[in-house]
Amino acid sequence: MAIFVVKRVRGSGWNESLPLEQQDDWPAHAAFMDNLYDEGFVVLVGPLEGTREFLLIVRAESTDEVSSRLAADCWVHKDISRIVDVRPWQLRLGSLD
Repeated sequence: MAIFVVKRVRGSGWNESLPLEQQDDWPAHAAFMDNLYDEGFVVLVGPLEGTREFLLIVRAESTDEVSSRLAADCWVHKDISRIVDVRPWQLRLGSLD
């Protein structure tokens, strides 16, 4: 199992006049992400302050697995958020346990 850093960005479906929790399909998106967290796939998730980006730290076998699993998010289908980068990350100090 490897660790990956995933950068997502707000898509064309993002409503700039609304906060995160009021975006379209927030409950379904939040439930999807909560499920990935409960499974241990997603370890850390959050917006990058002052940007249109979100950072995710995930555990997976490959970049293909990361992309495939996150593609099932309703926010991806509605282009509210999209993946812009997936990279393996070699954690040198600290722990995600």
